[in-house]
Amino acid sequence: MLKGFRDFILRGNVVDLAVAVVIGTAFTGIVNALVADLINPLIAAIVHKPDFSYLVFHLHGGVIKYGDFLNAVIAFLLIASSVYFFVVLPINSLLKKFRPVKAAPPANRPCPECLSDIPLAAKRCSHCGQPVPAVA
Repeated sequence: MLKGFRDFILRGNVVDLAVAVVIGTAFTGIVNALVADLINPLIAAIVHKPDFSYLVFHLHGGVIKYGDFLNAVIAFLLIASSVYFFVVLPINSLLKKFRPVKAAPPANRPCPECLSDIPLAAKRCSHCGQPVPAVA
């Protein structure tokens, strides 16, 4: 029982996920500071309010706070774009540099008589029945 648990914990996926959660939590603090210290003052300078939370809609005694929703959307877009541009793109470019993709050799070749695709090891075309020379 404990061996199975140890194998589960030490699998690469679980460790990667744990690291991602920790880094994501720290990154959320950075983005929250970006929103609170840079984006909200810019919004306040433009609309003379600290953020969009002042936007509300009153409906039959209820209050719909769509400004809070706009704040959450802005924070999400900032987090998603910064993760993409500062984490995903650099890692993908590094992976391309260190692990270049090798082109797979072709599995088929054209028949010299009918130009249909046939397997490389074929000795006779399956479409026209003509013998084909062996591939060197």
